[in-house]
This record gives sequence, C-alpha cells and structure tokens, in this order.
Amino acid sequence: MRLIHISDLHLGKRVNEFSMLEDQAYILKEILNIIAEEKPDAVLIAGDVYDRSVPPEEAVALWDDFLVQLAKSKTEVFAISGNHDSAVRFADHSALVSSTGIHLAPKYDGEVVHVRMTDSFGEVMIYLLPFVKPVDVRKAFPEEEIADYTDACRIAIDKMQVDPKKRNVLLAHQFVTGATRCESEEIVVGGLDNVDASVFDPFDYVALGHLHGKQKVGRETLRYSGTPLKYSFSEKNHVKSVTIVEMGEKGDITVRERVLKPKHDLREIRGTYEKLIAKEAYEGTSVDDYIHAILTDEQDVVDAFAKLRIVYRNLMKVSYDNARTRGQQSVAELSNVEKKSPLEIFSEFYEQQNNSPLNTEQEDFMVECMKKVWEE
Repeated sequence: MRLIHISDLHLGKRVNEFSMLEDQAYILKEILNIIAEEKPDAVLIAGDVYDRSVPPEEAVALWDDFLVQLAKSKTEVFAISGNHDSAVRFADHSALVSSTGIHLAPKYDGEVVHVRMTDSFGEVMIYLLPFVKPVDVRKAFPEEEIADYTDACRIAIDKMQVDPKKRNVLLAHQFVTGATRCESEEIVVGGLDNVDASVFDPFDYVALGHLHGKQKVGRETLRYSGTPLKYSFSEKNHVKSVTIVEMGEKGDITVRERVLKPKHDLREIRGTYEKLIAKEAYEGTSVDDYIHAILTDEQDVVDAFAKLRIVYRNLMKVSYDNARTRGQQSVAELSNVEKKSPLEIFSEFYEQQNNSPLNTEQEDFMVECMKKVWEE
C-alpha cells in the first residue's frame, strides 16, 4: 500500500505581511501532480490545514478545490485538524464528504475515527487523532489521571484498542519529545506540550504534523512531513517535500520523499548596500525570491528598504549585521525555554528582578498557582 503524507499547509498564512495564497495554490498543484504520478492508495494530511481558526474565504476556497481534485482522482483522503484549525469548522459536513472517500476527523470527544483499507497483504487500519490537549481527554475520560500531554495522548491511544497484529497507521498533530522546532512555530514554555514517542508504539507508521521541518523522531516510521512551503527565514535551508510511504507485509515499510519546488523561494542575502543593490548576491538567488537582506554597512543606509525593493521586488525584511548590532544584548534569552520547567523559568526571572532566589515558601506557593492554572 502506498501512502502520501503531507501536513501544515497553513492556508491563508501571511509571512512578513506578504500573502502566501498564490504560492500555496501553486504548491498544491505541484502536490496534485505528484499524486497523479505516484497513484497512492491514500493521502494523509496531518493537521494545520489553515493558519488560523477563522480562515479567510480565499483559503477555504483553496482547500475546497484541493479536496475536489483529490475526490476526482478517486484517492482516499484522511485529514485531521491541528492546533491552528478550528476542529468543529474543519469537520463540517464530514459525514457527507466521507461518502466521496474524504475522511475528516471530527472534534475529539473520546472516540477516534478509524477506517479499514485492504491490499494484497490484508488490512491496514487508519486512525485519525486530531490535535488534543489534556483538558480534551479529561472531559472524555474524567476517571483517568491525566497530568500532561503525554498522559493525554497515551489515554487517547489506549482507548482506541489498537490490534497489534494488524498494520496500523496514525495521523496525529503533536510535538514529540526530541523533535526540532524552528522559529515559525509556537514555542510552549517549559516544553509542556511534549509527548513521549513511546505512546505511538502501537502504530507501524505515524504521520505527524505540527513541526515545519521534515524529520524522523527516533524510528524511521515516526515522521513529520514538514510544511510544503518555507514560512520563515529560519527555514531558508529546508528542502520541502512530500513523504511517500510504501507498506508491504507487517514490519515492511520504506519511506522516500519527492522534493517540492516553490514558485518563490525564501532566501537571505548578505553584504554591503552597494553590493546588494548591484545584484552581487549569492549565486542562484532570483530577484523574484522572497528576500531577507542583511546589510553589513557600519552606518545605516537611508531608505534602504525602499531602495532595495526596486531591485528585489519581493523584499520582505532588511536588517543589519555590524559592530553596533553585534554589541547589542538581547532583551531575553529564549534558546533553552523548552528545556526548562515553568518553575525554573520563573525562578530565574524572580532572581534577576530581586537579586535573591525564591525561598521555600514562595516556591511552594508558585507550584500551587501553576497547578491551578494547568488544571484550568
């Protein structure tokens, strides 16, 4: 059985105030071309179809057209909502569209939609778990002890009663511990949204969404497909692709990729103003690319953005890298936020502000406050 795994379309997204709708329409056509060539048995779409819970009309129309094209190709489609989607709006008319082979996961209520597919090796069970928070799973199973995202996903999966003898595929939209983020994604203080990879052990392949960089987590078959487009300059070196999964008999899975070529790339160019205005940028950079220009001049150039945009029509951002900017200290160091607990982060902040650490009584008070907020 052949599966194509994509995620995080973020339809309707704006990058540095540029609408990405034209680029998204282009890349969806590229994906449809790959689907036509590969002829998969199913397409897996692992969440964040939209960039916000109330998407613009143009984004909705783009998604609708994509689904229509997939339905015409007679390809089974499985899609879940992500943290950027409205789970209720996403699954609107899901019962109706399922009759066309398009399966949209409803808002999580304790039940997880699953669909049985077959090939020459037998059954393949496809499970659709939309983005869930601990509060969602607690509502469905109030008798269970659920302290964090790992507990929430473990309980949700345990309740699916997955048959380990069958080939099982899961669509999920969570942050799995050990994966790598980039700056275009939401960062949760203390890594509170982390999910331990072990909770996904019952599944032969896990099609993950949520992170923008394609990657495996631990095993080859626990994977993020990444976004089909670059959505920040932290992704400038990413090679975007769709993930293709070939399933043979139980335990026989191979994974490969098909590279996606965007209409406009995101690139950084660096040098003096005179060098950049003369188009002496990096080889392979097109004036049509989305550009972040980093000026190395020691003095600010008057109207640099407006002048450079005459040459680079899709200039998104101008910044400086010189003795002055390198000497400026960052207001806040966020590089290790995910690895620290909320209490550690607050304790560091308190000590910086008061020149003394939290005492035991204050620390206990903060722990109780955090527990209360977490429960709510």
